[in-house]
Amino acid sequence: MAEASVTISERAARRIGEILKVEGDGAMLRISVEGGGCSGFQYKFDVERAQAEDDLLIARDSAVVLVDPASVPFLAGSEVDFVDDLIGASFRVVNPNATASCGCGTSFSI
Repeated sequence: MAEASVTISERAARRIGEILKVEGDGAMLRISVEGGGCSGFQYKFDVERAQAEDDLLIARDSAVVLVDPASVPFLAGSEVDFVDDLIGASFRVVNPNATASCGCGTSFSI
């Protein structure tokens, strides 16, 4: 699996690094795709300390992100960004595979 299949923006890397620093040594952010949400699939973000052998590992600055092999095809070509606006602060996945998404941006369909 190529690292280029999912990218992390500079803003997202900075925020992920801040989160992982608080979590302590060995912490990594796992991004996965699960069934559910108002559009069919939803993104899930978890802090983990264990990397599976077949995980996609993306490292940028102090951010370390894991993606499980089942989620990689859903996220291929995506960029994970961090947005802090009037609605609130959140990670946003800019996913070229999504044909529709909900208003909050946490679920999508293909």
